Amino acid sequence: MSENQTVTPGPTPPEPDETGDGTARTEHTPLRRQPVQQRSAQRVERMLNATAELLDEVGYEALTTTLIARRAGVAVGSLYQFFPDKRAVVQALTQRNLERFITAVNDRLDTLGPGHWWDVVDSLLDIYLRMHREVPGFSQVHFGDVVDLRLLDDRRTNNTVVTDALAALVTRHVPLSAAEVTLPISVAVEAADGLLNLAFRRDPDGDPDVIAETKELIRSYLAGKFGE
Repeated sequence: MSENQTVTPGPTPPEPDETGDGTARTEHTPLRRQPVQQRSAQRVERMLNATAELLDEVGYEALTTTLIARRAGVAVGSLYQFFPDKRAVVQALTQRNLERFITAVNDRLDTLGPGHWWDVVDSLLDIYLRMHREVPGFSQVHFGDVVDLRLLDDRRTNNTVVTDALAALVTRHVPLSAAEVTLPISVAVEAADGLLNLAFRRDPDGDPDVIAETKELIRSYLAGKFGE
């Protein structure tokens, strides 16, 4: 298969749902087929890890399935058994990052009392910043906008997918309905996204002054919506 060949994107993931522990559940992935054997699952993980490393080294535009296969130590044909193209591999990697982000946020929410919900703002941004600095490939694609504004789900923007997942978590911890929290969280996510982009343009590790202002702005906005 040619790297430039046009392909139909893989199945779109459903709206984030709760698994019982607050994590986002993804039943459909960009995988052509699910790895059944442990050896196949480990091979797919190696492909995702290789993709993450290469994104840091060469960026998305220069990334190819040949490079991914070589780094992962698999044949290109083996990669195509699971993924139609590099976009699908990056989509799967981005979904994995989102699941890890939501899991970390949920773990943090479980440690917060209901009277301290505003600490969630600090927690969310701190988890995001830590992933940006420490998780291979995350600083290049984040939750997919660099590749496609609808990479995670062709029915919704990437930020909407994140918003829906966060709203599902928040409603488990505060006495508010999804209808009450979704729009404010959506506004907060969009604002934070723009401001953090500014922070990383000013400093590769995130300008601390911009980050502090971002936290204050989002916290004040949500306090005005949800109360102190």
